[in-house]
Order: sequence, then structure tokens, then C-alpha cells
Amino acid sequence: MEHTYQYAWIIPFAPLPVPVLIGAGLLLFPRATKKLRRMWAFQSVLLLSIAMILSIDMSIQQINSSSIHQYVWSWIINNDFSLEFGYLIDPLTSIMSILITTVGIMVLIYSDNYMSHDQGYLRFFAYMSFFSTSMLGLVTSSNLIQIYIFWELVGMSSYLLIGFWFTRPLAANACQKAFVTNRVGDFGLLLGILGFYWITGSFEFRDLFEIFNNLIYNNEVNVLFVILCAVLLFAGAVAKSAQFPLHVWLPDAMEGPTPISALIHAATMVAAGIFLVARLLPLFIVIPYIMNLISLIGIITVFLGATLALAQKDIKRGLAYSTMSQLGYMMLALGMGSYRTALFHLITHAYSKALLFLGSGSVIHSMETVVGYSPDKSQNMVLMGGLTKYVPITKTSFLLGTLSLCGIPPLACFWSKDEILNDSWLYSPIFAIIAWFTAGLTAFYMFRIYLLTFEGHLNVHFQDYSGKKSTLFYSISIWGKAYSKTINKSVRLLTLLRMNSNEMTSFFSKKTYRIDENVRNIIRPFITINHFGNKNTYSYPYESDNTMLFPLLVLVLFTLFVGSIGISFNHERMALDILTKWLIPSINLLHQNSNNSLDWYEFLKDAIFSVSIAYFGIFIALFLYKPVYSSLQNVDLINLFFKSKVGSNRILWDKIINVIYDWSYNRGYIDAFYTTSLTGGIRGLAELTHFFDRRVIDGITNGVGVMSFFVGEGIKYVGGGRISSYLFLYLSYVSIFLLIYYFFYITF
Repeated sequence: MEHTYQYAWIIPFAPLPVPVLIGAGLLLFPRATKKLRRMWAFQSVLLLSIAMILSIDMSIQQINSSSIHQYVWSWIINNDFSLEFGYLIDPLTSIMSILITTVGIMVLIYSDNYMSHDQGYLRFFAYMSFFSTSMLGLVTSSNLIQIYIFWELVGMSSYLLIGFWFTRPLAANACQKAFVTNRVGDFGLLLGILGFYWITGSFEFRDLFEIFNNLIYNNEVNVLFVILCAVLLFAGAVAKSAQFPLHVWLPDAMEGPTPISALIHAATMVAAGIFLVARLLPLFIVIPYIMNLISLIGIITVFLGATLALAQKDIKRGLAYSTMSQLGYMMLALGMGSYRTALFHLITHAYSKALLFLGSGSVIHSMETVVGYSPDKSQNMVLMGGLTKYVPITKTSFLLGTLSLCGIPPLACFWSKDEILNDSWLYSPIFAIIAWFTAGLTAFYMFRIYLLTFEGHLNVHFQDYSGKKSTLFYSISIWGKAYSKTINKSVRLLTLLRMNSNEMTSFFSKKTYRIDENVRNIIRPFITINHFGNKNTYSYPYESDNTMLFPLLVLVLFTLFVGSIGISFNHERMALDILTKWLIPSINLLHQNSNNSLDWYEFLKDAIFSVSIAYFGIFIALFLYKPVYSSLQNVDLINLFFKSKVGSNRILWDKIINVIYDWSYNRGYIDAFYTTSLTGGIRGLAELTHFFDRRVIDGITNGVGVMSFFVGEGIKYVGGGRISSYLFLYLSYVSIFLLIYYFFYITF
């Protein structure tokens, strides 16, 4: 066993040869490297698979031995200062390593086909492998300085991947926004690390925890300074895990390719903040104020992320806000001290959300086959709908991921989210009410995304290959203000149907484009239809290739069964679930009871309540977003329902709907506030400084020069070459000066 742990350093460095060799190949042999580009995808998957095998092997040993292993090497030794580098293998490292490698392998396989058309194919795999190295190095780090180094490398990888399509202004702005926002948290993290080193004199985790706990126990440290340093450390986690108020970068980060969203902005990189808080929990747990702050930020993020996801039209942005909300659940659990529950939800959410993001990528990939669909339209759920017939495998996998995130048993997220909801009652009833209400919102907005994408309303008809009437994929959402408040509901919906039908004919080109062979291996036929007198060319969306479907199917298996590792079975009052046994060293370190037996009666009673809330959210989504056909009869039925249910309060109802829509679609006005107060304030300060520098500082300097010029010009006409005249002027000036001096002397 010891022999195996000695080779754990291979885990973070296994993917590193890929970016090094790709960079060297593009520099020395660019043509040959580009011709053999598929080979680099295979190498990326192979090397990351080696890291995965080592991670799984050491995790099995962790479960069997319940031990922690650490290897360090001295790097800098100077008098009393010693800086060591090494790696730490414990349950938290094992969990994160398995997540990063398994999800990473699936994303790399998926990306081979998804990015096959892109000119930056090699650059993409170089960035992805470098990110894997950075993230694995982060989770295996043995001290705070090493964590900070890899933390910044992860941030750099994120910057490169978000701005992968840097020629697009939106992508360029998004990567800059992510970089600047994370710098705020990273600066706080650095200050916090230095502060705790000043308190304890150590960067090593074990020494840091032991020394700090002794100082707190003996009351030998300034509490206010400790709280300040802990808040600064937590700021780094807030930025990286997109917690309020540093969450604004995450939805914009969806401008990168979808595999990037699946890997670093759903499953791994954003989990770095959760990992940091979990790693430092023995430090935070003895500071009640910080634990309260962590739970407060978590519950705010839970609710805010869910409300902002309600009216998003971009499928990836909707999933991004969902990620933000679920990360809030994990942060809430850590703030409550539920270490095991937080890591359990981290595992289940990572696989379910990776499945959803890759599923959304498959949808986008399919929609881009429609002639005339630009990238912004291929991600707009309002322009989708009815895709079940064309992408059945993607639809099924996306539905399972949606059900998991909604908390429907027996899928993965049900087991972990239910534990967080139950623990919240013991911690704070107010937090519990918000968490349970948000669980219903989660079910609502996730099924909204599913229905708008795969079901929706289909209102433009055309003939398919068999001659049967088919429908074009277009959906109607009631969230919006495209109609007047003064007309009745039937006119509103009918106007919206007609308006969308007319607008849609302009979304597609009248030309038939030949698809590049690098994108597809075959040429798909197109269909020409007549609608409203306009002749347009369409292409059917179709299912993705096997290399994109295989990762979806594997992640479906994880979504179905990974929750079983946290199911406890009572046997002599001992909890025998794999996760608890896996985490025994960490749980003992946090002074928690590892005999976590489960009362199945209480569990079922709580589960019925949580599942009922989830089904209620699903029911509301089904009612509001179920397929509605554009016949006047159905419109009148909807109008009749609203009249009977709302009656004279319909105007108030419309106002409430519009307020919710505006809040969600405008991101809670938080981005606008930052733009006005921070960006606008800094810009105004810069303009004021520029004005002062140009008009005052430069004005004084330039004024002295101009004044010297005019004085010199005036004096040159006074000179006549006569010494007597010069002496007369000199004596005159001296006399005037003496008179002035005498006057002031007498006066004062």
C-alpha cells in the first residue's frame, strides 16, 4: 500500500505531456501536428485514464484502510522558515480526483466530435489537459501555498477556455469578466493565507489546524483578526464557486464551447470553492461567526440562483444559474457543519449536471444543422421545441438528468439534496423554509428547460420525407411581455402565435448551404416549404454521433446509481454506506460521529414531503409550458381558466408575472448595479483624474512655459543696449520693492 501511495504524484502530472507536446509540435512541426490532430485527443483520454485508474485504486485503499497519507519535499529552507511541496491523499482528495478524471474523460471523448469542425481543435485539447493538470494539482496539494499556485493556474485555464472563441466580442468580454471577478476573491484568498501564516507560522494543513485550535482554546489570539483572515479565505471560495455576490461571471462564462461548460463550470472548477471550504473546515468550524456567514451566503445563493433561472432563454445560462443554486446547497451544508452531506451532493450534482450540459451541447449541435441558425439562435430555447422526434437519445438522457436535479427518487441528487433539506430544519427553520421552497423552484425551472427544448409548442407545419404532416420546432413561453396588458388573454396568445410565426420565416436563409466534411461526414438533404407566401429552406435536426452519445449514456449510469454510495443500512446501529466509511478519517478530524445510523421511517416521511414539493413544481411547469396548439379553441380554454381563477385580479396577476420575469431575465439587476456603481464609478473617477492631470497638473506646467514666453517677448523690447537705462530700471525696481516692504513692515 505504501508503495502505491508513493506514486500518487503521477495523478496531477499525467495529463501534462499533452499541452507540452502539442505546443512543441505546433512550434516545430505545425503541418504534421495538425494532420495527426485526432491522435492528440486519444493521448488526452489515455493519460487522463491513467490518472483515473490511480485515483480509483487509492480510493479503494482509503475505504479499506481509513488512513491519510502525505509526502512532502523541502523546497526553501532559511533559518526558521521552511517551505515544502508535496501531496496529500485523504478522502477529500480521492473524491475530487475521481470526479475530475471521470467527468474529464467523458468530456474529452465528447469533445472529439463536438469540436471536430473548429480550427482550434488542438488548442482546445491543450487547454483542457492543462486544466486537468491544474485541477488535480489543486486537490492533491498539501499546503496553502501550493493550493494558491494551482488555484491561479485553474483560473488561468478558465480564462483561456471561456475566451476560446476570442474573436467573438461576447466571449472576449466573458473571459475578462470572469478573470476580474475572480481576482477579487483570489486577492482575499492570498491575504487570508498570509494572515493565518502570521498567526500559526505554518502553511501545512495538519500543523495549521493543530496550532490554530490550541490558540483558540487557550484564547491566545485576537478574535477580530482571526475572523477577518477567515473571511478573506472564504472570499476566494465565494468567487470560484460563483456564490453571491461574486456570482456574476458564471452565466457569461457560457460563451465558451459547451464541453467547457460541462467540465469546468458545472462539475469541477466551480467545485474548487466547495473543496477549499471543505479542506479548511477544521479551521472554520471553531469560528462560529464564519460558519454562520458560510451558511448565510449559501442560502442566499440557493434562492438567488433559482429565481434567476426562471426566465432565462439561453439553455446554457439556465443550467448555469442552476449550477449556482446547487453550489449554494453545498455551501449551506458546509456552513451547517454537514461535511458528509455537502460532499455527497457534490458527487451527485457533478455527474447529473455534466449530463445536462453535454445534453444541451447535443441539442445545440443538432439545432446548428438547421440552415440559418446562428449560435445565439441555436441556444435559445424559445426557438426550439418538438425535438423529441429527432433526438430521442439526447432527450431521454436530458430528462433523467432533469429528474435527478429535481430530486425525484431513486436518481442520484434525490439522496443528497434530501439530506441537506432535512439537516436545514435542525439548523434554522427560516433557512429550511427557503431551501424547501427553492427545491420546488428547481423542479419548476428544470422542467421548463426540458419542455421548452424537447416538447413546447409547434406552430409551423411542413411535410417530412414520408409525406406526413410534421411540425417545425418552435415553442411558446408565457414568460415575457410581448403582448399588451389591455387586451384579453385569447388575443394576447393569438397575437403572440402570429407574431412568432411571421418572425420565424426570417430566421432561415433561402440558400442551401453545403455542410463542411469536417463537421459532418455526410450531406443531409434539406426541405423547402411554403408558409405565408414565403419560400424558405430548412434542415431537420438529427441525433448526434456515437462519440457524443457514448458519454451521455455513461453519465446516465452515474446519474442512476451513484446515489447508492450514500444510502445507509442499519446493522447493529452502524451506518454501512460506502461514503461514510470512505470519509471516516475526515469525519474523525472534524470531531463528528461516524456512527451515522439511519431511521428509515423518518427518512421516508421527510422524503414524501420533499418529493411532493418537487412534483408540485413539475406540475406547475407542465401546466404553463405544456404543448399548446394555435387553435382558437385551446386559446379560449386557457383564457377561460385565467378568468375563472384570477377574475378581477388579472391586472395584478400580470404585474406579478412581469415583475418576476423582469427580476429573473435581468439577473436580479445585480449586473446593472455593478455596472453603474463599480464600472461607472471607476470610469468616472478615471475621467476626473484624467481631467485633473490634463487641466491642472499639465495646465500649471504649460502655463509657466507660456508665461515665460510672453514675459521674455515683452522684455526683449525693453532692452536698448544702454547701461544707464538698465541701472535706472534696476534702481526703480529696488525702490518699489523697498517701499512695499516698508509699507507691510509698518502695517503689520
